[in-house]
Amino acid sequence: MVSRTSHIRYNNRRAAWAIARASLISMFRSPTAVVFSLLFPIIFIVVFGSMVTNADLKIKIAVAPGSDTSNIVYNIISGIKIIQPQKGLSPDGMQDALIKGKITAVLYIARDSNQNHLPHYSVQLITANAAADKFALLQSVIEESIHQLNEKLFPQNPTAGRVSVVRIPGRTYRQIDFILPGQLGFSLLMAGVFSSAFLFFNLRQSFVLKRIFATPITRSYLILGELLSRLLFQVIGFIIIVGLGHFAFHFTLVHGLITFLEMLFFSVFGLLIFMGTGFIISSLIQDEGSIAPVANTVTLPQILLCGLFFPIENYPVWLQSFCKILPLTILVDGFRKIAFEGTHILQMPLALGGLIVWTLVIGIVTVKVFRWE
Repeated sequence: MVSRTSHIRYNNRRAAWAIARASLISMFRSPTAVVFSLLFPIIFIVVFGSMVTNADLKIKIAVAPGSDTSNIVYNIISGIKIIQPQKGLSPDGMQDALIKGKITAVLYIARDSNQNHLPHYSVQLITANAAADKFALLQSVIEESIHQLNEKLFPQNPTAGRVSVVRIPGRTYRQIDFILPGQLGFSLLMAGVFSSAFLFFNLRQSFVLKRIFATPITRSYLILGELLSRLLFQVIGFIIIVGLGHFAFHFTLVHGLITFLEMLFFSVFGLLIFMGTGFIISSLIQDEGSIAPVANTVTLPQILLCGLFFPIENYPVWLQSFCKILPLTILVDGFRKIAFEGTHILQMPLALGGLIVWTLVIGIVTVKVFRWE
């Protein structure tokens, strides 16, 4: 029998590669790994991508009984793309729809007169608190439409000031440019923490690690083998997610293949951090039933606080400072800068340095707490 201290003709690299192959096969056979790393991100991308490309914002309004609908003002308002007039509602039905937020406002237009005897119309919008999220936009587009109509009908009308707009060429920022980097970070987080935690706990409980301990392989090469398997798995998922976003929903890759490769390289740091976190959890937890609650305690705050679904600028200032130092925040913000802004990795020293620090800290703790049994 070959002792653990004997390294004659034993190749740790080949052993690590064998572990990587076996672990990769097991991940493809694991429904949990496939769902969290591939299926969930793809579902989110398809849903949000379809919302951006196939559906415009619609604001539903009703027209009050007795409203004048034969004038140019009504024609202008009803012709606004985002406004969708609702027909067939009774007065009671309109009020009920307002209270329940089914419509944004009730429109009432009446003709009045001014001293110049020119046609003039009064536009009244009746709304409720349930439609507060859309009403400001509705009021803004109606006022802008009437303003543009006044500009056409009364071009010589004196004003205190006039606004002109100059548009310069630039990239179109789509919602998918915000969502997809977040889903890449989500995939790395869930695959790294949950998959690694459950895998190593099960290997320890089934005494597989104890049997591996009897071989000459070192602890670092064992971790390297597991890391390689997850790296290969994530590369496949990365290609699928970015490819779907780019070709189906026009996700921005400023420099094409170079941007893709830089994002892939950047993701390695996230994989190291999150996989190491999973190793730490599996080494410290003694009961398999406690792994999921502990892992959720680690992952859920990052999912909520790291800008996966909405910008962290929406949080209070004191909370933003905490959010910005979390590894998932650094990773997702880096993805967005690389993909849309065209920033190269070396042009983000703070982000790169932050991920390196997190990687070193997690790596040191992982090696310290790692147990064979």
